[in-house]
Amino acid sequence: MAIRTLDTLGDLAGRTVLIRCDFNVPLQDGEITDEGRIVASLPTLRALLEQGARVVAISHLGRPKGAPEAKYSLAPVARRLEELLGSPVAFAADTVGEDAQRVRIALQDGQLALLENLRFDPRETSKDAAERAALAAELATGADAFVSDGFGVVHREQASVFELAQALPSAAGLLVERELDVLSRLTESPERPYAVVLGGSKVSDKLGVIEHLLPRVDRLLIGGGMLFTFLAAQGHGVAASLLEEEQLERVRGYIAQAEELGVELLLPTDVVVAESFAADAAHETVASDAIEQSRFGASGIGLDIGPDSAAAFADAIRGARTVFWNGPMGVFEMEAFAAGTKAVAQALTEVDGLAVVGGGDSAAAVRQLGFADDDFGHISTGGGASLEFLEGARLPGLEALGW
Repeated sequence: MAIRTLDTLGDLAGRTVLIRCDFNVPLQDGEITDEGRIVASLPTLRALLEQGARVVAISHLGRPKGAPEAKYSLAPVARRLEELLGSPVAFAADTVGEDAQRVRIALQDGQLALLENLRFDPRETSKDAAERAALAAELATGADAFVSDGFGVVHREQASVFELAQALPSAAGLLVERELDVLSRLTESPERPYAVVLGGSKVSDKLGVIEHLLPRVDRLLIGGGMLFTFLAAQGHGVAASLLEEEQLERVRGYIAQAEELGVELLLPTDVVVAESFAADAAHETVASDAIEQSRFGASGIGLDIGPDSAAAFADAIRGARTVFWNGPMGVFEMEAFAAGTKAVAQALTEVDGLAVVGGGDSAAAVRQLGFADDDFGHISTGGGASLEFLEGARLPGLEALGW
């Protein structure tokens, strides 16, 4: 069944519309350090405001413990929204309390309000469906429609994602529509060759996506901390590098399956090994089968793919027509260990076809390394939601919209 879209809600002029956004942005000393998710929400917000709707945006930020915490306030997001939209954004100091009601009642046609962090209310993430439904009912009071536009949370069964979509006439926003269009192309009709690039710290975070996509891809490239479990599965020593021993047998199965399917499995041939996990740590590049022979011996830690591997990965990416990338190749936050991630990002900008950056750390990495969002075919706002979609997992927030 096709997902319900904005046009199914009819004329929204003068109507109060709740919109679930994903404003879970990183903050440092109260300043937003990556506004990608805010910018991604603007097309839907503008579409609603231009219709003359009275728009009430809701979101979470961080992981508060079900009570207000100043460091997780959405106030900085409200200020940045005002700047980006060029119009006032009313901010409520609570979510369903007196201030939220005051702000909502005062809204005029074509105006926007943002309510305080949803997760300041423990019912938002409660395991009890009745508690979540009670919060959804309070949020829905006085509203005429609900728009779900926070793709990064559609894999969560939470009050503002699942129950709220059932409490009001509901539809997907433009951001969710775009995400579904792109991610569906990755699973249903990818142009070939199709390459998937996976990194990040743990292979256990990517087991589902490897299992689901392995029969569908032509090339699988493995970097980041997870590469060491693959190297260990091949019998290589990895010194003090990150290793998930409990996943070795499963990884051996993936290696064998790739060979059986004719999938090209690219593992790094060289690795940047450091003396310690520090930005200024002494380091050297060694062959991936000689990590324990680095000058740091058994205490050496692999923190990036090496230059030969980066070049090989870039060639494999540029030669594909469809590419999905999730997870950095190394500790990109440290300049000495960012080269592998930067090489992969650069190669994605040169793909003659669809190149998708899979959200989370990958999205943060490309922006930190100086790339613009429009350098890529698509930067997902999803992170975990994108991976679960590609795994074929159940996504409650989409089910509630008719998907």
